[in-house]
Amino acid sequence: MSRAAPRRRAEKPRRSRRPRSERTTTPATTPAAAPTEGPTEATTEAPATDRAETPAPSPARPLTRPATQPPAEHTGQPVSRPVTVAPDGAVPTPAEEPGGASADAGRLERWRARAVALGGSRVPHVSWWVLFCLGLGLLVAGVMPVGPGWLGGAGSVAVATSYVWALAARTGGRPGVFGALTLLVGVAVLLLDDDRGRTGAAVMTCALAAVLAVMMTVPAKRFREAARECAVAVLIASVGAFATVGFEPALTVVRFQYATLGLALAGAFLLVHRLGAGLHGLGRRGLIATIGGGVVLLVFVGYAELLREYGPGDVVTTLLDGVRWSRENLGAFPRPLETILGVPALAWGCHMRARRRQGWWVCAFGAAGTVSIANALVDPSVALLESGLSVGYGLLIGLLIGLVVIRVDLALTGSRGRRARRDEQASAVRPEPRRTAALL
Repeated sequence: MSRAAPRRRAEKPRRSRRPRSERTTTPATTPAAAPTEGPTEATTEAPATDRAETPAPSPARPLTRPATQPPAEHTGQPVSRPVTVAPDGAVPTPAEEPGGASADAGRLERWRARAVALGGSRVPHVSWWVLFCLGLGLLVAGVMPVGPGWLGGAGSVAVATSYVWALAARTGGRPGVFGALTLLVGVAVLLLDDDRGRTGAAVMTCALAAVLAVMMTVPAKRFREAARECAVAVLIASVGAFATVGFEPALTVVRFQYATLGLALAGAFLLVHRLGAGLHGLGRRGLIATIGGGVVLLVFVGYAELLREYGPGDVVTTLLDGVRWSRENLGAFPRPLETILGVPALAWGCHMRARRRQGWWVCAFGAAGTVSIANALVDPSVALLESGLSVGYGLLIGLLIGLVVIRVDLALTGSRGRRARRDEQASAVRPEPRRTAALL
């Protein structure tokens, strides 16, 4: 028995080293070696532990590329838009063009930023003053009279537009929108030249001037500051009176006065309801002041109607004699609604607003006085000088009544002693926006 031949370990095939530059990143697949002719020496596989394991090359995955369409021939037909292939069988949508909705949105944002920057600049304030001064000059030219007859109407439109603009800005509205709308309506009224349109424009101008005069006031720590605020309100209402008669309304004086009084009080109380924190913000003092002002207003209106319906009695005859004497010797007689209710309520309300928000409810009754000033020129039987003197007398007497009311209020509810009242006056720092800023 012959001895078996020794086993030899199979040698690994040596691979020639190639330079790094010649290597490829993709795995190369080599075809299987062809069988060689002739006998080959049989070799016995070594155990798995003795030879190096070489992983079997996996077949390369074919690269998936989107199918490309061949270039279309020039047939004269329009080329279709490129489409985006959505996964999972979704409906393909056309690719968004650069000049589409995104460009429009960007343009809108730029215009919005420009509008915000313009609103924060001084251009609106300067434009308002230019419009107001232009309207005031046209009203003066119409009253003189100087120039063509349409100057008074144009001045009324300009002043009404500026007043609506200021009221919207003061109450947190949109001054540009409402101002432009007022301008268009005013121009339409002048062009149509209808009595009903002119009368309606005069009514709205009078009521808006009365409400604006109240809203443009600021809190007053001292009585002299309250007197200043009353003077500002009277000045605004006086310009509104010229704008009212500039429309040349065809009216009945009594009906016009009642209509403007109702609209002015309704507008003032609607705004004060928001500024004074609603009815729950009245408090005991505000409730007493509101009820008292309502009683005084009803007494004046009711007594005037009774006097007009049934004629004067003995007491009224004596009062009428005093009115006649005042008009003959002093030039005018103060307007009762302005003197007794409007100016005292406005002075007391501004003084109270520096300490507590209930003062807004008292200031609302000031619209009764400012609307009486705004419609002072609609009565053709009263001259311009007499109307001005009556407004001035009403302001002075109303401030005296307001001073008495403020002193009584401080004596009943304020601190005792002069030093305590001085300290309470110094600590009255309830903040409110400035006169040209929005209240809401």
